[in-house]
Amino acid sequence: MSGIKKTSVESENRMKELKAFEDTKSGVKGLLVSGILTIPKIFIRPQDELVEESNHGKLDIQIPVIDLMGVETVETRKEIVSKVRRASKDWGFFRVVNHGIPLTVLNDMLEGIRLFHEQDAVKKQEFYSRDYLKKVRYGSNVNLYWSGAANWRDSLTISLMISDHIEPDELPEILSNSAIEYINQVTILGETLFDILSESLNLKCDHLKAMGCAKGRAFVCHYYPPCPDPDLTMGTSKHTDPPFLTILLQGQIGGLQVFRNNQWIDIRPVEGSFIINIGDLLQMVSNDEFKSAEHRVLANSVGPRISVACFFSGIAVPAKIYEPIKELISEENVPLYKEFTVFDYMNNFYSKPIGKSGLDDFRLQN
Repeated sequence: MSGIKKTSVESENRMKELKAFEDTKSGVKGLLVSGILTIPKIFIRPQDELVEESNHGKLDIQIPVIDLMGVETVETRKEIVSKVRRASKDWGFFRVVNHGIPLTVLNDMLEGIRLFHEQDAVKKQEFYSRDYLKKVRYGSNVNLYWSGAANWRDSLTISLMISDHIEPDELPEILSNSAIEYINQVTILGETLFDILSESLNLKCDHLKAMGCAKGRAFVCHYYPPCPDPDLTMGTSKHTDPPFLTILLQGQIGGLQVFRNNQWIDIRPVEGSFIINIGDLLQMVSNDEFKSAEHRVLANSVGPRISVACFFSGIAVPAKIYEPIKELISEENVPLYKEFTVFDYMNNFYSKPIGKSGLDDFRLQN
């Protein structure tokens, strides 16, 4: 009985600590500004998670690289489609180079994110919100109250899930111009990638776009401050991404890793490149043909590490029913997932710890 009481008290104390952290509306960056020398308890990973770490090895290999140069020519496109098919099946991750977006657009976006997060807390707080449907919101740890440990990062989210357009004056002034240009360019890249992914599934090139997979964009701008105890916490815990596709731009400080064959593999920063990964929704509609891989971001004693992830989540409003693509279904390849809407899956994602994938919740018991 005393053990139960102790657990209840610990849980109550933890909730108070989480609430106190959130009430500052200053995020992890605010903790550093306050002069802390060690991380608060709410950020320390559970002991069993730290022990599990020793059971996984680390491989020094690289994810597949897809060069988009010449993607409009027939023979080169066939080769690119083949490489994307293999990468999406075997890895769920690949790097894209020669994508056509100028380096200045990428660097301006990363710099805008840095400037936003490093400005006075009061200016950031006007965007503070936990409403994931809000168009522009700032905060720390989207799954703060459901995760075993908080992560060492803050985020600015620009959500186009409901409205497909945003005006510069809706954005923080400090990054509005760079963000608008970046959003436009990455949207075009996303549409190109969905064409290639459609062909990789032996479908017509516009199939995934016709399903609305390239809609519902959200740009999540992460800021990972230097951490005084990087071995005790995470920048982002192990997870899979919920949407159809993620296009990630990262700065020159590493930390991103993908989990493959019981090994963690570093995804090193390469200037001018994007990291692409398959999300849960694309794994579901492809009927497990493509793989949504677990990945994470390590905390680091140097920083800040800056990244921006563009999530393509599909049509949320009005509600659209998604299911495994009929052209991929046969007697030998039966549907593995039940019907779902974007909100079904997102509500499931936001109501549990970040490391708990929702795939099994939507898997049919064949």
